[in-house]
Amino acid sequence: MADLVPIPLDLFDRLKGAGLDVDAILRRAKLPRSRFSVPKPQGTTAEFFALWHAVEAMSGDDPGLGLRIGVAALPDDENVVSLVAMHSPTLGEGLQRLARYKRLVCPERVSIEIKGGEARLRFEWLLATEPAPAIVTDLIFAGITNLAQRGTMKPVKPLRLELNRRRANEKLLRNHFGCELRFDAPHDVLVFDEAALGLPMVHRNAQLHALLVPGLELAIGQADHARTLIDDVRVALTETIVGDRPAIGTIAKSLGMSPRTMQRRLGELGTMYQEVLDDVRRHTARRLLAGTDLGIGEVAFLLGFEEVNSFTRAFHGWEGATPARWRMSRFSNTGPASSAVPRKAASTMTRAKSSARTTRFGNKTRNTG
Repeated sequence: MADLVPIPLDLFDRLKGAGLDVDAILRRAKLPRSRFSVPKPQGTTAEFFALWHAVEAMSGDDPGLGLRIGVAALPDDENVVSLVAMHSPTLGEGLQRLARYKRLVCPERVSIEIKGGEARLRFEWLLATEPAPAIVTDLIFAGITNLAQRGTMKPVKPLRLELNRRRANEKLLRNHFGCELRFDAPHDVLVFDEAALGLPMVHRNAQLHALLVPGLELAIGQADHARTLIDDVRVALTETIVGDRPAIGTIAKSLGMSPRTMQRRLGELGTMYQEVLDDVRRHTARRLLAGTDLGIGEVAFLLGFEEVNSFTRAFHGWEGATPARWRMSRFSNTGPASSAVPRKAASTMTRAKSSARTTRFGNKTRNTG
């Protein structure tokens, strides 16, 4: 799985238009200007996040910047994936196309689940070792909502935003999206009413759609051929690792093979199932501890650990520190912008260290202490 994320050059024009110093942003992100002397510059996930963290820092008193960029980022001739979505027969097919082809653009997975009258679009940066900057999620959610409204010419609004971050800028987000907000969520999820998926895309160009799809399907086939079983297992784990320890049999079945065959093929690639599981758990733990106020017990539950102590031992082996100490060290390194956060997080961690607690997510209840 290639760790390459496109960084469109017109982004710099938009940042300049917002009154920001692009050179100062690049210096803060430790990205040389020369990296952007090519027609289609790219960066790793970490570099892409660093760029947006720098934008957040430099735009300090403008928390709505991501929303405005997302609304302005309308489909154009260079954004083939968005074009296919805009020219699909219905909004539902457009979103499915966007989810399917997104991985051709960058290592971000978009999955769509239809359940209980809701269409849940879940976003996951597969190679990230930290939470996505809030401005990136705001930009993506605003862009997709704008695509739905532009494509259908209807006032389509999300039912709910589930945000993998601490509570912040609640009024701004509520005013923009006009929907329910849930913070400290396990993942970033944009939820639409299922009925909205049947809305026709009114400016659809069937000929353009038919012209673009075969090329994208060919690219998907080539990408699938280049993917390894390790990539497939990682993706399968990220989809199932919410509250249960994914059994090897479950993951193997989802990939159309037996556990023995999967273990053998992973061994041929120099790894094993437990190592891939540990890697996914480690990255997920870092994201949840750094980006949310979820308690240590809640994080342990989401990663499928039966006991907080088991999670603490595993995390210490990965990072050389307990989850609580690692989280506090992150706060101490983030500077003044996060100065209001440690007290709340420390309170959360204190509660998590107490005796057995019960965590409830939806209809699931588990003792996590």
